[in-house]
Amino acid sequence: MAEAERIIGTPDTPGAAGAGPEQPDRRVAPEERVEAGSGAGTAADPESGSDPDPGPGEAPDGAAAPRGRRRIAVLFTVAALAYVLDLVSKLIVVAKLEHHEPIEIVGEWLRFEAIRNAGAAFGFGEAFTIIFTVIAAAVIVVIARLARKLYSLPWAVALGLLLGGALGNLTDRIFRAPGFLEGAVVDFIAPKHFAVFNLADSAIVCGGILIVLLSFRGLDPDGTVHKD
Repeated sequence: MAEAERIIGTPDTPGAAGAGPEQPDRRVAPEERVEAGSGAGTAADPESGSDPDPGPGEAPDGAAAPRGRRRIAVLFTVAALAYVLDLVSKLIVVAKLEHHEPIEIVGEWLRFEAIRNAGAAFGFGEAFTIIFTVIAAAVIVVIARLARKLYSLPWAVALGLLLGGALGNLTDRIFRAPGFLEGAVVDFIAPKHFAVFNLADSAIVCGGILIVLLSFRGLDPDGTVHKD
């Protein structure tokens, strides 16, 4: 009998099967669920299914805020145009003007006269040809690296002028006499009472002036505007 009661159990026995106290069916209200989750951060809206608002400085889904289009194509287009114009003009000057009399364009105020310049722009520093060659190569590398974060159109034009001018004169340094990295640059634009220069020099100067103006206005290459 005792063995049967142990197996079957009785209603008065606390350890009997199915004799445990019934737990009330407690449903959690939606307000309580929201309160319970408030300590771990902002929960998503259960009805709309939308994510919580992004924090300041963040775009939805973690995307970076757009800054516009990159201007790499503009940079290299301007550089290619400046380089081709300079190269073609030098080829014509060497073929048609070198070892000939100067050609007057505006009387004695402006003429074309072919000379070979071993120095920097406008004939300065003829004893440092290799140094100027290295500087030109370094400028090209810096501009190429800066192109990755270039979003400003004016900066793209300015850097394109610098790049095209530097490439134009660097081509002369490499391929013209007297030798590799020591070649003399072909200059031919000769205003009165001023140094003789070429189109590459003009592109470099115009690009430099534009960069100075953009810096004064606080415009950065990435398209942002800073205030001092």
